[in-house]
Amino acid sequence: MTLANVSRYDESAASRRGGHAVVVGASMAGLVAARAIADAFDRVTVLDRDALVDDPVTRRGVPQGHQPHVLLEAGRATLSDLFPGFAEELLSNGGLVLDWTNDLIHYEDGGYLAPGPRRRPMYAASRPLFEAVARRCLASVDGVRLRPECRFVDYQLADDGTAVDGVVVESGGPDDTSTLPADLVVDATGRTSRTPAWLADHGFERPPEEEVTVDVRYATAVVDRPPGDRRAFFLPPTPPRTRGGGAFPVEDDRWLVTLQGVHGDDPPTEPGELSEFAASLPVDHLARLLDEREWVGDGVERYPFPSNVRRYYEHLDRFPDGLVVLGDAVASFNPVYGQGMSVASLEALVLHHTLADGGLDGLGARFFDRASDVVDVAWSMAVGSDLGYAATTGSQSTVESLFTRYLARLVRTAQDDGRVADAYGRVVTMEEAPTSLLRPAVVARVLSPR
Repeated sequence: MTLANVSRYDESAASRRGGHAVVVGASMAGLVAARAIADAFDRVTVLDRDALVDDPVTRRGVPQGHQPHVLLEAGRATLSDLFPGFAEELLSNGGLVLDWTNDLIHYEDGGYLAPGPRRRPMYAASRPLFEAVARRCLASVDGVRLRPECRFVDYQLADDGTAVDGVVVESGGPDDTSTLPADLVVDATGRTSRTPAWLADHGFERPPEEEVTVDVRYATAVVDRPPGDRRAFFLPPTPPRTRGGGAFPVEDDRWLVTLQGVHGDDPPTEPGELSEFAASLPVDHLARLLDEREWVGDGVERYPFPSNVRRYYEHLDRFPDGLVVLGDAVASFNPVYGQGMSVASLEALVLHHTLADGGLDGLGARFFDRASDVVDVAWSMAVGSDLGYAATTGSQSTVESLFTRYLARLVRTAQDDGRVADAYGRVVTMEEAPTSLLRPAVVARVLSPR
């Protein structure tokens, strides 16, 4: 499920049922989830252990916050729907609107992708700015309260043992705990979510879990950018090549230049060595930025990502009422593909419509069933590429393997064919499903003699 087949946000869809909802985690997933359900509840409280300041600063709870983040079309369109002033607020604080077709220089599988036939807008900013703007927009919604420096301790289980009806939180210290009653609790705490263990401890089953190890590590430097230069560069690691990188323009006339290494081919953190690593790539864009532009900031920031992880909540026979899990707490993907914020946004849309369609009765099970279609698309794209490495654990079905081979040919075709490049871009940005690449018009261009 992608932007093309998820119903867009409709403020009037959810009848106001009253009551109180709690969202645990003020990540992008938590922020969009809170907005998506705010029409149904009188009050929505968003909890986070970090201080949530107005300035766009990297939070302790977002260790990947120094790394580049991409808001794909699915996320861009959804955030614009949920928060009508989001784009204006982002741009007024230094964010940019790029043209994916002409501003993005995309090198993959031995060549540059050709420009497509139409303009495709893409927002560019740092992760802290994306979050800060979303927080401001959410805080202006009636009934929504952000509660920073408040640590989630536990779910409160109802007396009958079948539902969650609140959360236990800690505000000032271990001796300062309280319980917040809630008609709905949303877990948006990320891949370290404690919900699976909590379920096992309270008479439910843990969700089945799949892990695909890729061991990718990031090293990111910040360099200055001429104000008129809006180019972005993307050079993903393509099996068997274990190195890649990118550079993305952000606020304050900067580029975030990131290098990636897969399965032990780690990028260094010493500036000179990082430049040498960049010089080993098949094109010199990133090396030139590191060598020719002035470095700003605090040196090189590293971030390790060991594995793709997916929890199959939709396979559970029993799940407590009053609880929903979304975002990275359900599935986290190799961040090289930039899917996280967009997947969370689509899941929030699904939650909005699932709540509107049937209220709170069996909400978790109904949501997980629908949201699995969103996760399926992102998971197949990320894991399909990662399984191209011999060191990656996991396997593909025959159909998946054939599609991977077809996709490799499609990418090579897209280096000379703007229409195929455009079709590929719509899939990469989660605007359309990978199956759209099997439309006869696309297949004919991909399989025609070259």
